[in-house]
Amino acid sequence: MSQPDATGSQERLSGTVPRSVIAVDRAIGDLRRGQLVVLLGTSACAVARSTEFLGEGEFAAMTRVPGGALRIVITGPRARALGVDTDREVVVFRLSPEIAPITVQALANPESGVPAPELHRTLEADDLAVGSVQLAKHANLTPAAVLKPLGLPPDAARAWAVERDLLAVHVQELQRYGAEGDFNLRRVSSAHVPLEAAQDTRIIAFRPVSGGTEQIAIVVGEPTPDSPVLVRLHSQCFTGDLLGSLRCDCGDQLRGALSAIAEAGSGVLVYLAQEGRGIGLVNKLRAYTLQDDGHDTYAANSVLGFDDDERHYRVAAEILRQLGVTRVRLLTNNPEKIAALTRFGIRVVERVRHRFEPTPHNREYLEAKIRTGAHLP
Repeated sequence: MSQPDATGSQERLSGTVPRSVIAVDRAIGDLRRGQLVVLLGTSACAVARSTEFLGEGEFAAMTRVPGGALRIVITGPRARALGVDTDREVVVFRLSPEIAPITVQALANPESGVPAPELHRTLEADDLAVGSVQLAKHANLTPAAVLKPLGLPPDAARAWAVERDLLAVHVQELQRYGAEGDFNLRRVSSAHVPLEAAQDTRIIAFRPVSGGTEQIAIVVGEPTPDSPVLVRLHSQCFTGDLLGSLRCDCGDQLRGALSAIAEAGSGVLVYLAQEGRGIGLVNKLRAYTLQDDGHDTYAANSVLGFDDDERHYRVAAEILRQLGVTRVRLLTNNPEKIAALTRFGIRVVERVRHRFEPTPHNREYLEAKIRTGAHLP
């Protein structure tokens, strides 16, 4: 297998991180700490807070910010789960200053413990509304936010944020974050790690130059680009991979893929940091609670406000390229993985079936993946 070019391109190995990536990463951290973030749009600005951190004091503080009326932004799937007839990506509702914070949380999170109020009139969803949901998703929080328009132009809003020690981020930076954040990788470590299923194994760690979460390639044997390489793209699953959860087949798929690659003599398993089909561990546990109430795995994500599948595979294609792999035999039942690798320049010459016997605990989950997720039988 070819090794990454140590000289590399200036863009890839210089360590230079786009300012937009730095700004969004800092905004993610502030949002996860429950702080306000100032969002700058093309012509308007607002302060945003995650609904997960909306207590009495936080809500009262937002009502005192000078500007327009408070509003909540939720996703289209969440709005439809609340009975709103909409096909929009995000939906915005005006909030009364007298509304209780727990009621606001009920609009965003079905676990709030109180019924959500009826919703009628929606407001126009501008770039600030879309950006607030994008930021919440990047932060692995409930995909919703409370906004308070500032009534200031961007330059004045940025100065307002600086005076109050708040971070300001432009919505265009949020839009570029997906393209600039996690896909510019460099190899940072490699070690020989004998595995139960494959003793001749190296684990290679790749780190985004943005400083984001590391991604892992598990290389078995010595794959050669002269012929298609047996590859598995595996999204991490703490409960299935590590704890042996019976709710899914992730542990079976992980260990089964390593065994299949070892039996083939060589191959690569790309282990992607995309827990819960990209919604994060906490939201996955919330989805489990909804599944216990009768929702399937996709409907539960929708009730929480997420799309059926929030994952991306561009980072997987980049890892394969850096390993010198451009043609693969892909262990998968998911047609989207085939389509995604193809879009990003990796040729899938064969789909290798990767299915295991269901259990009483995961049968409905597996049936939903075929019924709703269009997985191959």
